[in-house]
Amino acid sequence: MIGKVCSLILLILMLTGLATSSAVAGPGTEITVSAAMSLKNAFEEAGKVYEAKNRGVKVVFNFGASGDLIRQIEGGAPIDVFASAAQKDMDDIASKGLIIAGSRADFATNTVVLVIPVNSISRLTSFDGLASGEIKRIAVGNFKSSPAGRYTEEVFQYYRLLPVIASKLIFAENIRQVLDYVARSEVDAGVVYSTDAQMRVKEVRVVSTAPPTSHKPIVYPIAAVKGTRNEAVATGFISFILSPEGKKILGKYGFKSR
Repeated sequence: MIGKVCSLILLILMLTGLATSSAVAGPGTEITVSAAMSLKNAFEEAGKVYEAKNRGVKVVFNFGASGDLIRQIEGGAPIDVFASAAQKDMDDIASKGLIIAGSRADFATNTVVLVIPVNSISRLTSFDGLASGEIKRIAVGNFKSSPAGRYTEEVFQYYRLLPVIASKLIFAENIRQVLDYVARSEVDAGVVYSTDAQMRVKEVRVVSTAPPTSHKPIVYPIAAVKGTRNEAVATGFISFILSPEGKKILGKYGFKSR
């Protein structure tokens, strides 16, 4: 009798395990990836390729300034993967135990550039030139919530520009908004990532690249969020981003691999 009971329990456990496995990566499985706005084009393409390789899997993206995405995660939003444009943001949620241990990895780097509208007649050729009287409005990312904004602030401090240009600054919530302001000639100049400028070469022109010593290294980390509903699929997406194929997609959009 005891043997039959044990066999029945074992059968139930096996069936439960099969059901759980199916729920993790079966048809209709969906994960939400919160990622820095600068990753939008590259990640959207990567998501489509990952879906094609994993039938039944759906990757939903939530793009924004990394600081805003962190607040969503801290607030309990159902996020499976987080990719930031700065180590600081990932460090913040890691210190609060909000990412899965061992899932974090650095996957790309970027550079900071100064851009102007492509049809501008400005003589601006350097960051120092932002102090010139001909430059009235400068679009930048939010210094508090946007990694791009923090890198920009560091560059301005490096050139000792902040006291001189503070009244010229037009703050945007994310890097793509900065790019839009410049592309539409609503500002005289803007500071963005080189990958963003590459996306709008017909509308903006790069006039200067910030030297690496002027700001912290721009390194993008990615990790699975603790409490993810589908850890296997979430870590699978991370593995794809780190794979040669994933790196090739990132390279297509101007990112340099780690």
